[in-house]
Amino acid sequence: MKRVDNRLNHEIASMEDREDWQMRVLVTGGLIGACVGLLTSWLLVRTSREVRGGPPAISTGDAIKVGVTTIGLVRAIAALGDRR
Repeated sequence: MKRVDNRLNHEIASMEDREDWQMRVLVTGGLIGACVGLLTSWLLVRTSREVRGGPPAISTGDAIKVGVTTIGLVRAIAALGDRR
């Protein structure tokens, strides 16, 4: 009976380890994304204040370029999970 208990404890610990790495990746990615987003926003505000003296004038074309670039970046990051 003790052998079964030990095996069960190892299996439970193994399951927790597998779930733990996923949570660490999600939290780390979220924190990095939030920091990068804040830094980018701060740079946009600072540059716009220095150059224009007010809010930024973002054209539709510029917004589309940033959106396409962001999608490419997200796809590249997601592809890192395919590596063996």
